[in-house]
Order: sequence, then structure tokens, then C-alpha cells
Amino acid sequence: MRTKRSNQDPCSSIDILYGAKTTVTGDTTFHGGLRVDGQVKGDITAEGEEDGTLVLSEHAEVVGNVTVAHLTVAGKLRGTVYCSQRIELLSTADVSGELHYKKIDIAPGASVTANLVCENKEEADKGAVTKLKAL
Repeated sequence: MRTKRSNQDPCSSIDILYGAKTTVTGDTTFHGGLRVDGQVKGDITAEGEEDGTLVLSEHAEVVGNVTVAHLTVAGKLRGTVYCSQRIELLSTADVSGELHYKKIDIAPGASVTANLVCENKEEADKGAVTKLKAL
């Protein structure tokens, strides 16, 4: 019997891979999981948004807007991100633009030059303030 996953869990499989020598110019729409090792110049959108997972490797370079449920970044990302669940920025991440998220994890060493917008209504109702430690 197949059970429904929580929409807070990222997709556990990668359905599409853009390889390290691949350059995509134009918008991408996908279901499930997408891993980018190359370059993308255009918007990336997960259809359904419930479990769409985007993984940007340390070699990835993306210039465009991103709309997904789950995002993991180890490479470069320039644009506005709308993430309905969780963003994970690894130590090699280099991100600039605007990040809308419900939850965010930023590893030490990640470069973030962005406006951070918490879309978690529960935390906002509690009056929570996100504090970032300057290194």
C-alpha cells in the first residue's frame, strides 16, 4: 500500500539531471526532482509545488527565478526564490537576490547577499525574529 508523503519532505528521487557541460537557456518546468550541475539561464518551476525538489550542485550556475517546495544550493544562484517549504544553503553556496521560504538552513561559509523573507505564518504570529550571526 502506497502512503502519501508529507509535503514537508523533499522528493527522494532525481527525475531530471542537467549535466556539468549542459547550458539551458529558457524556462524549465518539472515534476519530482531536478538536479543541476551545469548552467541555467531562465526560470525554474516545480509543477504542483507540493514535493518539487531542486538541487544545485557546487558546479551549478543559475540565473533566474525559482519556484519549488524544497531547494538545496551548493553552487551559484542569482534571482528570486519562492520556496514553499525549506531552503538549504550549503557551505559552498553563493546566492544573491530574494529568498522567500518557510524554513531555511544556512551552513557556515555560504555567501548570501539577499533579502530573506520568512513566509512561515506561525512564526510570524509569535513575533519571531530571524537573527543572522555576522562572521
